[in-house]
Formats: sequence, structure tokens, C-alpha cells
Amino acid sequence: MNGLPSPNPLLAAGRLAADPRIAEARRLLCEAVADHQKSLTGIRPPIPELRQSYDQMLASLAEKRGSPLWFPYLGSGLGNGVLVELLDGSVKYDFISGIGTHYFGHSHAALIEAGFDAALSDVVMQGNLEQNGDTVALTELLVEISGFDHLFLTTSGAMANENALKIAFQKASPAYRILAFERCFIGRTLAMCEINDKPAYREGLPPNLHVDYIPYYDPKRPQESTQEAIAALEKLMMRYPKQHAAMIFELVQGEGGSYEGSREFFTALMTILKAHGILIIDDEVQSFGRLPSLFAFQHFGLTDFIDIVTIGKLAQVCGTFYRKDLRPRQGLLSQTFTASTSAIRASLAILQRLHKGKFFGPEGRIAKIHERFVKHFEAIAARHPQLVSGPYGMGCMIAFTPFDGHAQKVIRFIHALFEAGVIAFVAGSHPTRVRFLVPAGAVTDEDIDQVAVIIEQTLLRS
Repeated sequence: MNGLPSPNPLLAAGRLAADPRIAEARRLLCEAVADHQKSLTGIRPPIPELRQSYDQMLASLAEKRGSPLWFPYLGSGLGNGVLVELLDGSVKYDFISGIGTHYFGHSHAALIEAGFDAALSDVVMQGNLEQNGDTVALTELLVEISGFDHLFLTTSGAMANENALKIAFQKASPAYRILAFERCFIGRTLAMCEINDKPAYREGLPPNLHVDYIPYYDPKRPQESTQEAIAALEKLMMRYPKQHAAMIFELVQGEGGSYEGSREFFTALMTILKAHGILIIDDEVQSFGRLPSLFAFQHFGLTDFIDIVTIGKLAQVCGTFYRKDLRPRQGLLSQTFTASTSAIRASLAILQRLHKGKFFGPEGRIAKIHERFVKHFEAIAARHPQLVSGPYGMGCMIAFTPFDGHAQKVIRFIHALFEAGVIAFVAGSHPTRVRFLVPAGAVTDEDIDQVAVIIEQTLLRS
């Protein structure tokens, strides 16, 4: 049962889990879902007679929440791999996967079973005072595969980063400044918005943190950009001696536009930071599970440098890993909710498949997905060099620049792509790019091929 111990007959819950009626109900549920998934075999347009009610629901939601949805997306609750059905009857390829959360696509059998088992639990949410055995199983699994000493689970990537900062500030007190990269995106809380290198995300908000920015790696100028970053770092440390608690790294910048660094670049900076006692935080809320190694720090060979790591999104339950010498004092980390029981069960199912599956390594599924996208985009760019450049990014973090990268043109293109049956999202600025967070656990080669055709057709029509 997804990494959990066998049902214990000494417990009423164990006898419930072993009840043959439960097994039969689980089987029937999965069988019914699979039968109805068979009708979702490719993209399709909206059903005309559903259009009016769909528009009414969108308008009602926009009014109640105070702003419209970015996409006119209201799911029906059923999908089939990378295909998702909306309440207007349309079926689309979901290549942004909820900004990276639906790694195994829609209506995956293992996640349905995990949700079924969670529904038998006594609580919807687990938290600070009361947690069940499945939290133990999840924590043990994540600590084992990470190599870190400790893990604090939480409900969102932003909160995982908040906890990382709290650990770092307490350890480095009285240091109070943070270092970050230009173009970074760390989250949406009040503190995280202060770190994000995007003024629009903190407009009207009071200042919370003292943040200094370092230029990111430029693959076209590897040595020069590395030296520029080192010079900027050293200048800031001279200006604010012993005042920096930590530097937060995105080893691949997702929101910033799918920019990737290099081992040489990162080690050059991290060596200096270590020499000055500045802690290193690795934000993997988006990159976790999407590169040729499970953790980005493993892919870049940075294990010995990292002090704190955060994960989220595809893991369903988010968390902050840290070394034993950073163990916080009692009371620093606490919250009402750790996660929902269904998220914990789903996380176990996902992580076990990632850990034991053939996703990673140079011949793994993630590498093959990236190679196939590169092949398609190179072919499109060769046929239409004025229409597209890219792809950029690494693994299943893929982006491309349509036209000249002007923000409004790119946003219009993404909405046109949505109407054509492919869901993507925006990233970066100057240039603005189209971003995919490909659900590696669900996508097939045929899905990638078909989406590439739709992208090219939409480019030509835009």
C-alpha cells in the first residue's frame, strides 16, 4: 500500500484496510475510471450546447474571486494521461500540468488508489499535533533518497522556502541579508515576494528582507558570466561584511525563463560562500524530479555544498531538508497543516515510482523526452527561423521563444495554443517565453509529436 507497512490485524484500521470489500471497491473504482477514460483519446473542441453554462461558471468564479482565471480552464474531473477534459466538453493536451504538480498526468490509476486509501483515513488533514503513520513512511523515504539528515514537511513550496529562510537566519544570526540571482522566483508569500526579482510581484507591499542580487550564468559567455557573478558577490560581501545569512539558488530558473547554470558556475560561487560561512539554500520546488537526476543538486554534483534544499509541486507534499548542524531550536518550525492525507498517500505513490522507475540517467525517460523536444524545435526553427527559437531549459523543464519574445505577443500565442488544444504557460521577460513542465510519468512520444505539430500550425496562424 504505497510504502506503508502491511495492515496490522491488532488495529481496527488494519482490519478495515484488509477487508475484502475494500479491495473489491478499489478494483471496481479503478475499472470504472479506466472504462470512461477510453473516450479521451485525443483533443476535441468544446461541445456547443455546454458553451453557455461554461461561460457562466467562468464569469461567476471571476466575480467571486475578484479576477478572471488566466486560462478559461475548469476541469471536469477526468483525464487520460496528458489529456484532460474540461467542463465545456473540450479535451486538451496538458503540458504545463498545473505548473508542475500533475507529473503523472490526469486520472492515473496509482493516484486514484492512493486517494481511495486516503478517503478511508480518519482525517482529511494531518498537521503539527497529530500525524498518521503514512507521514512517517513519506518522511523516511524522502530522507533516504535525499541523503540529508532532516526534513520538515509543509503544505506549499513557498512555505518550504519560508522555513528554509527561518532555519538559515536563526543559524546565522545576527546576519540579516539574503543573496539571490537576478530573474529568480522563490514564491508568493510576503517574504518570498521580496526576494523575487520581479517588481510587479511586490508592488504595494512593504519591504521585509534585505536582498542583494547576483547575475546568473550565461551559456554564451560561460567564463565571463562566471567572473561577473564572482565580482558581484565579492563586492556585496565587502559592502555588507558578515551580514549575509544565506544565498538561495535556483539551479534551473523556471519562472525566470528556463535558464540553466553549470557545475563550474555554481561551484565557483559556492566555494566563496562556504569560505565566508554563508549558508547555501537550493530551491528545487520546480526542478525536483524533472532533470536527469532526481534532485538538481545531484545532477550538478553539488551535494557537498548544499546546506538546505526545498521541494514541492510534483511531490504533492512540500518540504525543507537540512543538515543536522542546522537543526532549529524548538518553536521555530510549526504549522497547523502538514498536508492532506490524500496528498501524503499520492506523494508516496509518486516518489516510489520515480525512485524505482527508469526516469533518470543519460538513457532515462526524462533525457529521452528532452531529446525529442529538441529534435522537434530544431526542425521547426529550421523551417521557420523568424517564428521560433529554442528550446531552452533542461530535462522536462522546456521553454521556447515565439516571434520576438514580446510579452503580449507571447501571451496571445499561448491562448491561441490553448484554443488549439495544448496547455502551456508563460515564463521570463525580455524575452518572454512559452514554458512546458512536461508530465514525464504520463507523456508518450506520440503525444510529443502531436503537440509539436499543433505548435507549428499555431505559429503559422498567429
